[in-house]
Amino acid sequence: MSRVSKNPINIPAGVEVNIKPEFIEIKGPLGLLVHSLSEYVQVEIQSNQLNIIAKFDSKKSNELSGTMRALLANMVKGVTAGFEEKLQLVGVGYRAQVNGDVLNLALGFSHPIEHAVPQGIKIETPIQTEIIIKGIDKQKVGQVAADIRSYRKPEPYKGKGIRYFDEKIIIKETKKK
Repeated sequence: MSRVSKNPINIPAGVEVNIKPEFIEIKGPLGLLVHSLSEYVQVEIQSNQLNIIAKFDSKKSNELSGTMRALLANMVKGVTAGFEEKLQLVGVGYRAQVNGDVLNLALGFSHPIEHAVPQGIKIETPIQTEIIIKGIDKQKVGQVAADIRSYRKPEPYKGKGIRYFDEKIIIKETKKK
């Protein structure tokens, strides 16, 4: 059995878990998340804890039990506390602004960039050079942050671009004659 899947997931108060044959629903104060279940993994509820058990004694079943445990733990955390990712814009004239469900970015190109905000994600810009992405689905929050960052990745000579808030950019020395 996977060492990760041996640990049960505690279900906090206010969270409902419904296990169906094909999928699992986790509903909490912030919303509802649904995930499909694999035929290699069995999920059980015992005394306010989710237990993930590998159905077969195979490598694939063992791997999927650990992965399923991590995904379900993220779902429980997402519907109770949510996830947040911060991006920072570094560069002269780099700005971000939210208008409804569109994020407008000025990143030094000849045209502004408009990024549509997907459903289930909330984007805030408390100041023009900071973007905060919030949501209950960890994968979706991370993917939106990666998509926004891909418009202008930090470059290694001056450090200009869009970077994660805790990201450290190693600045290269410029070439000398």
